[in-house]
Amino acid sequence: MATEQELSDFLKGADKRAFKRVVYAVRDTDAALDIVQDAMIRLAEKYGDRPAAELPLLFQRILSNATTDWFRRQKVRTTVMQSFSDLEGHDGDDAVDLLDTLEALQATQGTESAADALSRSQVLQAIDAEVQKLPPRQREAFLMRYWEEFDVAETASVMGCSEGSVKTHCSRAVHALARALKAKGIVP
Repeated sequence: MATEQELSDFLKGADKRAFKRVVYAVRDTDAALDIVQDAMIRLAEKYGDRPAAELPLLFQRILSNATTDWFRRQKVRTTVMQSFSDLEGHDGDDAVDLLDTLEALQATQGTESAADALSRSQVLQAIDAEVQKLPPRQREAFLMRYWEEFDVAETASVMGCSEGSVKTHCSRAVHALARALKAKGIVP
């Protein structure tokens, strides 16, 4: 069993190497810091009672999984939000946040034409309607993962199901939304 001091010493010695490794992979320093911090927290919470000799391999596996999860989230966010970027008027901005967009729209209500405002409102209503049409478990998983930004484990815990079920529900929700919005002519 690793002592608290051994765990602390290991994490202090591994942080810079882990950060470099992740920043090379994700090419985003803020995301890399978050990934490394999350991996360290997971190691301490779930595997702090393991022998000190096992910590390096466990940490590397946790770090790899956390990095892979980050890429998956980015891919899904890009897929889900791709059509939103055209609707929101952001030129080349990859970080799309619908809530920020709604706030910006409210701040600029007097500056856009009535036709643009109506069009934007209709598109947002169509999206909201399609989210409401999702089966309850898909909607719950989708909203927790992509709007609340819970990770898979947190979502699974809240929903009382396995992480695999959360991934399945989210995948089905994303594909259903994409099909429904495309059928309504809302495409990137």
